[in-house]
Amino acid sequence: MPAQLRQLLFVLNPISGDIDKTALEATIAAYCTERGRTATFFHTNGHDDLARLRRHLQQPYDAAFAAGGDGTASLVAEAVSGTSVPLGIIPLGSGNGLSKDLGIPQNIEEALRLTWDYSLRTLDTLRVGGLFAAHLADIGFNALIVERFDQGDARGAAAYVRIATQEYSAYQPATYRIETDRETWAGEAFMLTIANANTFGSNVVINPQGQLDDGKFEICLIAPFPNTAAPGLLYRLYTSDFDASDYTKRLQCERASISVPGATEVLVQLDGEPHHLPNPVEVEIRPGSLRVLVPPTAAR
Repeated sequence: MPAQLRQLLFVLNPISGDIDKTALEATIAAYCTERGRTATFFHTNGHDDLARLRRHLQQPYDAAFAAGGDGTASLVAEAVSGTSVPLGIIPLGSGNGLSKDLGIPQNIEEALRLTWDYSLRTLDTLRVGGLFAAHLADIGFNALIVERFDQGDARGAAAYVRIATQEYSAYQPATYRIETDRETWAGEAFMLTIANANTFGSNVVINPQGQLDDGKFEICLIAPFPNTAAPGLLYRLYTSDFDASDYTKRLQCERASISVPGATEVLVQLDGEPHHLPNPVEVEIRPGSLRVLVPPTAAR
């Protein structure tokens, strides 16, 4: 039997996804009280969230739950990375990619079962341009869409699809040079994904063979493609068949340097959050640096 979790911290993002948060705290508090748990709440506000959360975690908690989307999950993951405090996720965002890859239920009450019925997994994390990432990062088309989405007021999958459709026709692929601990690649790419996992929150399977705990990550490249190839490529991305396309390639490594010739900075999305990072972007894996609560049936 796993150890009982008594003192629980819930980190809430009031604007993640398109879910009403007004009654969420009361729901979580009542659920925990009924099962003999103590729920404490921390609210993000976009101002020094990581530093404030780390100070708050100096109190003794048995687990820290991210109640939000991938950005909130990444924030809490970074705060507890390298400590004995495990991460739990109550998925409430627009995509919830990390929770999906971990087999965590997308229903709030079912996800709350992790407060008492769970297994522990130890995962790798990434450093991308000196910043933390627990799940997926990318450069190119999707990074642009994430930035546009972040700048807008609308949330949810429909808003993301609308922005992607608007940007697609005018998008110009860039040229990249990638040097890893195993090989070097150079050429044009529509987008490239730095993957410590498998699936975007949109259910696009960008890295079907990736593992969260193997001490390696993958760089998944999509080359420029004609409009006529888009439906077939999209089909492969939704059917875990990434490697079968003529327009895809994967590089597996432990370290990588990704440069865009002529650029001073590179737009990168990290776990759903856009950043402008110095060129080149240096990437490395941090093996076994994060403990996560997952359903017993999802443990590996």
